[in-house]
Amino acid sequence: MMLFAPALIVAFLVSVFTIKVLLPLAPQIGLVDLPNERKNHDGAIPLIGGISIYTGVLIASTLFIEQSQLLNLYFISSALLVFIGTMDDIYDLSVAPRMIFQGLVAAIMVFGAGIYISDFGNLLLLGDVFIGNYGMIFTLLACITAINAFNMIDGIDGLAGSMSIISILSIAILTMMSNTDRDILLPLILVVATIPYLFYNVSTRNPRGKKIFMGDAGSMFLGLTVIWLLAISTQNHDGSGAAFRPVTALWVIAIPLMDMFAIMLRRIRKGVSPFQADNGHLHHICMRLGLSSRQALWAISSLSISFALVGIAGEYFAISESIMLVTFVLLFIAYSFALQYAWKFICTPKG
Repeated sequence: MMLFAPALIVAFLVSVFTIKVLLPLAPQIGLVDLPNERKNHDGAIPLIGGISIYTGVLIASTLFIEQSQLLNLYFISSALLVFIGTMDDIYDLSVAPRMIFQGLVAAIMVFGAGIYISDFGNLLLLGDVFIGNYGMIFTLLACITAINAFNMIDGIDGLAGSMSIISILSIAILTMMSNTDRDILLPLILVVATIPYLFYNVSTRNPRGKKIFMGDAGSMFLGLTVIWLLAISTQNHDGSGAAFRPVTALWVIAIPLMDMFAIMLRRIRKGVSPFQADNGHLHHICMRLGLSSRQALWAISSLSISFALVGIAGEYFAISESIMLVTFVLLFIAYSFALQYAWKFICTPKG
């Protein structure tokens, strides 16, 4: 771990430096989030967290990780998402250009890097479920899903960053538990590069009172990163063996995944676009129940950690993949039901 120290220090310092450079520039180029009917923060908040995270990861990885086509394609894909995310943060783009860029990034991952999920493991107790080249189509959809899941969970201070750290740290822990030779430096760099953003976003000890948001650039970048790491870690593309089973990936990203699908189903049932923003996410419900933004963050993060620990424990104790899948599906159904009907209980007038 000591060998990782220089890389982690560079990632941290570059991320901090990027924030300090962009803070005075963001208002000049319109890279700020303004309050509206759904956003009740005070004043114009710079949307620079994602750029700072990406820059920290890029510089540290370039200096301390052996360069490869796979790593280069990851950073090219990430740069495209950070670019379109930044444009969206400035100009509030429609769904179409965002989806086009997300599809392009997914195609680079599948067809350029050759990373796709084709082996789902022994989910049905009849041997491994292998779908071959159809895994390319599945991974294209999974990549777009993950990008939007982390983008949609970004609704209160620190939530998207915390969900990303929990998922990426879980991947690092699962990788260390495996008998593979896979490197965990990139996940650790990602976690450390995210810490400065969290400090400026949620810490009450921020000495200058400078607050920043992650922006779509950051949430989409982290969503891509999580699915990229999961696709690599659950498959045996390079002959070094999978670090953990595919079903475990569901538990690693449980909250963003469940929240996205549950809220989209709710919107479809209401007859509106599944991409139409509203106040029906889990964090909104927590706050309507009386929790503060910070309390909601702790509650949801604790739930996410609990799900991740279940996945890690299932991997460690080699619990049947079918049991892990059925349990996850049952929890998702319960989650969707709770999200669907929670408003009726919250909004019912007293007396």
